[in-house]
Amino acid sequence: MTAPEPTILATSGGHRVGARTRVLFDALVHHAVDLSGVHGRRPRILYVGTAVGDAEHVTARVAEAARVAGFDLTPLQLFPMPNVDDVEGTVLDHDVVWVMGGSVANLLAVWRVHGLDAVMRRAWRAGVVLAGVSAGSICWFEGGTTDSFGPELRPVTDGLGLLPYGNGVHYDSDPGRRPLIHRLVADGVFEAAHCTDDGVGLVYRGTEPVEAVTELPGKAAYVVRRDGGRVVEERLEPRSLPAAAS
Repeated sequence: MTAPEPTILATSGGHRVGARTRVLFDALVHHAVDLSGVHGRRPRILYVGTAVGDAEHVTARVAEAARVAGFDLTPLQLFPMPNVDDVEGTVLDHDVVWVMGGSVANLLAVWRVHGLDAVMRRAWRAGVVLAGVSAGSICWFEGGTTDSFGPELRPVTDGLGLLPYGNGVHYDSDPGRRPLIHRLVADGVFEAAHCTDDGVGLVYRGTEPVEAVTELPGKAAYVVRRDGGRVVEERLEPRSLPAAAS
């Protein structure tokens, strides 16, 4: 089972604290599964934690979240070496790829060393839903704003470029993100940037955004672009997703 066309869900959310577990999958992860069209069996989720150095405690918490959600989860690890013989076959055998946040700069460098950048492009074309949070959102775009290099936000411009835009994550919770995105658009680094508040995701079919969705009330997505000599920001009101079960 694959999505009917190349599909990406780029988010600033997807996780929440559980009552009995450290992490639960929130509505955005469940929506990624819905976008894959899987039915009649347990969804197969590939978890990619490169941006946090494949930290074992994070992988364990995500695996527990998958168990609670009723998903079959496989971690794809690249530290200290790939944990599977056939990386491409493993990626293509899943319904959804979920990429964790962390250092997008490190993620991109390590993916390229292992050829995972090309594998992800082939998986996208094959209908595997590509999704993720923060660094796991920026990676699919031309680039965005990142703290990969230190506390002061800097641009990253060597994303995979599956989506021909800049990407601004955590748009409402990190006060430095909005002005830097506006400056990058004003300077022509990105022709346009697509941005998400915490808890919001943008759905793309092919390279076109088709819907904004949210797991939190009062949040939004945004398109930042140049209009003549000025930068304009358009607020997109997202559709509220059904609450994920506890």
